[in-house]
Parts: sequence; structure tokens; C-alpha cells
Amino acid sequence: MSVVIPDEILQATRMSEAELKQEIPVMLFQKEKLSLGKASSLAGMNRVLFRHLLASRQIPTSYDVEDLQSDVKTLQEMGYLRSQ
Repeated sequence: MSVVIPDEILQATRMSEAELKQEIPVMLFQKEKLSLGKASSLAGMNRVLFRHLLASRQIPTSYDVEDLQSDVKTLQEMGYLRSQ
């Protein structure tokens, strides 16, 4: 599905297209409409970066074993952590 936002609406928000693409998933996550994984995917970010974005806005997240496993995998893929 694609959502088209008219330029006048984008201008009214005084946000760039990139900012709006982040704002929508943040809002949906905050309202508990999307999981962390789905929200980060919608934002075009991996979970680690999306979690940093949420932390910068002081938006709390829950953290379970599945999140930890996903974060470890992401860090390995990014080269920050070696697999054993």
C-alpha cells in the first residue's frame, strides 16, 4: 500500500518528507498500534536505530528476549559484534 500526502499538507506540517516518514511510525508505536519491529520497518530503520530515535524523544520501550536476539543479529550484520 502506498500513501500519497499532498505537498500542501507536507508544507503545513513544516517537516521534510524524511521527518514525516519517521514521525508517523513513532506516533503509531507510541499509541501501541505498531510493534517496535513493524514501526522500525515502516520508518526504514533497523530496530537499534529506531530504538535510539525513541530514546532521544524519551519514549519508553519494553525489551524482551526476542528484541535482544534481534538487536544482536542487527549488530552482527552491521559489523559491531562478532558471532560466536
